[in-house]
Amino acid sequence: MDKANRLPRALMLMLYVGFTLIPLYWMLNTSLKTNEETLSVFSLWPHQLTWDNYKTIFTDPSWYNGYINSIIYVALNTVLSLLVALPAAYGFSRYRFLGDKHMFFWLLTNRMTPPAVFLLPFFQLYSTVGLMDTHIAMALAHMLFNVPLAVWILEGFMSGISREIDETAYIDGFSFPRFFLRIFLPLIKAGVGVTAFFCFMFSWVELLLARTLTSVNAKPISAIMTRTVSAAGMDWGVLAAAGVLTLIPGMLVIWFVRNHIAKGFAMGRV
Repeated sequence: MDKANRLPRALMLMLYVGFTLIPLYWMLNTSLKTNEETLSVFSLWPHQLTWDNYKTIFTDPSWYNGYINSIIYVALNTVLSLLVALPAAYGFSRYRFLGDKHMFFWLLTNRMTPPAVFLLPFFQLYSTVGLMDTHIAMALAHMLFNVPLAVWILEGFMSGISREIDETAYIDGFSFPRFFLRIFLPLIKAGVGVTAFFCFMFSWVELLLARTLTSVNAKPISAIMTRTVSAAGMDWGVLAAAGVLTLIPGMLVIWFVRNHIAKGFAMGRV
C-alpha cells in the first residue's frame, strides 16, 4: 500500500479510536471529581482531584459486595455453560440423528429470545423452590442464554477438527474421556476461550434478570448501579467510579483471550 492511501486510513482509524475513547475518558474524568464540580462547571479534567468516590466503593459493603456477587455467579455461569455445551457441541459436530438440525435451531432460538420473556417463569419457579436471591439461581438463569451460544461457537470449532483424529485415538486404546481431555480439548482451546469470553460478558452486563431475581444477598454491581439516586440527587461521582471499576474485569478477560477471539473471527463463528 502506497503512502497516499495509507495516510487517510490512518487518520480515519485515529478518529474512530478517539471517538470511542471519549465516553471512557469522560467517565474516568467524572469519577475523579466531586458532585459539585461535575454539576457546576464544564471541565476536561478535575480541578479538585478526589479519590473519595473510589473510597466509597471500597468501604461501603453495598458497593463492593456487588462486585463480589457478580464475580461469583458470572464465574459459576461460565463454568457450568462450558461443562454443558462441550459434550452437546461434540454430539452435534460428530453425529447425525433424527431432528438434529431442528434441535440445533431450537437452541439458537432460546438465545434470540429477549430475557423479559423468561422473567415471570423464572420468578415464579425460584420463589417456589426457594432459589430467589442466590448466586446459583442467577447462574442457571443465564445458562438459558449462554449455553445455546456456547454450543453454536464450539460446534463450529469442533467441526473443523478431522474425524480421523477420533478414530485414531480409539484404535490406540483411548477411552472417550481420556481422548476428549488429553487430545481433543487442547485442539479447540481457542474455541473454549472465545466461548468463555462471550458467556462472561453476557452474564456480567445483563441487567433485567439480575434486578428481578436478586434483592440483597446476590445483587450484582449492574443492578446496584441503577440505584444511586438519594434525597440529595444522583451521585454522579460514585456512579462513574463504579463504571470504571466495572470495566476492569471485562478488559482483563479480553486481554487473556484476545488471540482466541481473532481466531474465532477467522473461522467465521464470531
